Amino acid sequence: MVFRRFSTLCLIRLLLLTLTLGLAAHYFHARSWSMLALLSLLAVWQFFALLHYINKTNRDLARFIEAIRYGDGSLSMKDDKIGASFSALQGVFAGVFETLRKTRMEKEEHFQYLQTVVQHVGMGLIVFQPDGRVELINNAAKQLFKIPRLRNIAELKEKSPELVETLFRLPAREKGFVKVEDAADALYLALYATEFKMHGRFHRLVSLQNIHRELEEKEMEAWQKLIRVLTHEIMNSVTPISSLASTIHDLMINGRTSMSEEEWQDDISLAARTIEKRSQGLLHFVDSFRSLTLVPKPRLQFFPIAELFARVEKLMSIHFKTEKIQYSHAIEPASLQMEADPDLIEQVLINLLMNSVQALRGRPEGIIKLQASLNHRGRVVLQVTDNGPGVTPENLEKIFVPFFSTKEGGSGIGLSLSRQIMRLHHGAIHVQSEPDVKTVMYLTF
Repeated sequence: MVFRRFSTLCLIRLLLLTLTLGLAAHYFHARSWSMLALLSLLAVWQFFALLHYINKTNRDLARFIEAIRYGDGSLSMKDDKIGASFSALQGVFAGVFETLRKTRMEKEEHFQYLQTVVQHVGMGLIVFQPDGRVELINNAAKQLFKIPRLRNIAELKEKSPELVETLFRLPAREKGFVKVEDAADALYLALYATEFKMHGRFHRLVSLQNIHRELEEKEMEAWQKLIRVLTHEIMNSVTPISSLASTIHDLMINGRTSMSEEEWQDDISLAARTIEKRSQGLLHFVDSFRSLTLVPKPRLQFFPIAELFARVEKLMSIHFKTEKIQYSHAIEPASLQMEADPDLIEQVLINLLMNSVQALRGRPEGIIKLQASLNHRGRVVLQVTDNGPGVTPENLEKIFVPFFSTKEGGSGIGLSLSRQIMRLHHGAIHVQSEPDVKTVMYLTF
């Protein structure tokens, strides 16, 4: 409607200009110079008025498009001189500019909201470019390093060169740990990095969290558990040794007067043999404890899981036959490969399968299944499933504590060793158990 009006008015102006020029030509032939001069001036005014009218519209449209281009809602198109025919266009312009103003205000509000969240979150956040220039650092990160500002990551070299190297080299979506020490304090930082592209440039976002207190609490908890286990095992061996030593002492002083020579020698010999046996048990316990600290560093390589399962099955087949256990395995997909130390993972699987075999001993229709697949995050997961008695809820976490065992005569180091091997592979081991129905051990890489 607006542009139809604009075209009509332009046509009317052109017709008036044509009429004026026609009259000017008539008076030129009539040699009426005064009327010719008046009409010529009128024609010139009409031409420039038409030109101004068109240019005014073009300028307003150009301003309107520039405002949209830069998202500027502060411009106004109100102009009483443009004419009543453009009042509708002015209304459209005003509506669009009002929408732009609201959109810009919302963007500013969202920006301020995000800034407030980022600055008040308890975790340190740093955003920087590949050359180290810092785009954003929140208050938590400033307090962590006790700095008022940070322009470049390189400035943190005074705190820790290792930290700077980790910030640059830590792969995206992976965690890293760095210890930062100064004269008064020590920080144990857990770092997590991610990357994104904005305005055609790559940026790196790294979160930093001081886990010093959590580490100390976990370390203290681990020491307490270890001390309880060590105390229990040592006391179980030392107490009878002490008692038997006291018995031998009494026999040496008083025994010969109250019993025959043969009885006296037999009692001393029995006590000595018992002390020897308990001492050997204590030595075996210490040797088992030492084995937990001597796990070799994994030698990672890619290999088909089918080959690993074939070796394990060959090693364990005699146990399956002896205990009449129904064994099966499944790999999905069949060509699935993994990156790990095949010898160490083979040891873990044998430990888990032996646990299942011992749990099924004497039970009819024992079943063990070994599986490999990818979880929803694309990680390799190995599963050992059996239908044995399972693990009670209160023992689900205890079974990974060194020397804790639910089996009579068990050493309690198999699962602890398996967990340590998995940690060296940056993986995890956990268990789900429904007693007397199904127990599943998961190895996640």
